[in-house]
Amino acid sequence: MTAFEPILDNHLHLDPVNGRGVDAAEDFANRGGTHLLVLNKPSWHLVGDVDDAEGFRETFEITVDVTERASALLPGRAWPVLGVHPGLISQLVDRGYTAEEAADLMQAGLDVAAEFVSEGPALAIKSGRPHYDVSEAVWEASNDVMQYAFELGAEVGCAVQLHTEGGEDFEEVVEWAEDRGLPRERVVKHYSGGNVHGPIPSVISDKDELETVCERDVPFLMETDFIDDPDRPGAVLGPKTVPKRTEWLVEEGYEDAMIRAHIDTPARVYGIDTEATLEGDDA
Repeated sequence: MTAFEPILDNHLHLDPVNGRGVDAAEDFANRGGTHLLVLNKPSWHLVGDVDDAEGFRETFEITVDVTERASALLPGRAWPVLGVHPGLISQLVDRGYTAEEAADLMQAGLDVAAEFVSEGPALAIKSGRPHYDVSEAVWEASNDVMQYAFELGAEVGCAVQLHTEGGEDFEEVVEWAEDRGLPRERVVKHYSGGNVHGPIPSVISDKDELETVCERDVPFLMETDFIDDPDRPGAVLGPKTVPKRTEWLVEEGYEDAMIRAHIDTPARVYGIDTEATLEGDDA
């Protein structure tokens, strides 16, 4: 087990309804992990069909509760990141919504997420656009939702994590954020490869992708995107993976990069102090 601390997994899910919940966070802590950003699972996994803002509120309350219980198990702490999965738009359209009506509902969900940030329990917002082929109307509506998330992030002063299609060049996306008052360093590309440009890459903890980003000397974060699904144990990566990869990267001579990933970049993006919270402070 690595002696390096702190260790932050920037994006994983804890599902107390269908999955392992806090037990997965305990695995992370037992392997040397100290801090977690816990993303709500898509609303349809936790509460079923959502047709109004209250359905999103229920989803977020479930995630806040499990995050607080996970935080009590960590040497550091955990924070919720709340938002609306971009894939919801396709489900809503399949249920009879127009793309514009679906976007309106998703924006209402983002309003609730921003409320959770402004009132304290949540750290950041999640949004994005589908990672699969969609109609032009759905694509345009999805971009509208994502840009609305940027407006909310600017308004409440928080970062926005993005779930998007694959690729490396997202300069246009961070320009949209800047146009809406959100600094580019507060836009995070979830499930990034090591060579993503534009947003802050949250790199999926594959060894090759991590080595790529370590060599670039840029701000970055590490994640597993653990989905906490009993039918897919360990998917996408298991909760022990970030501590294991951190240990390996320190052994490979990338300790400076690990300081960037676990201390400098979290402070820059989210305004959190992973060292102080490790010591029991409330930063």
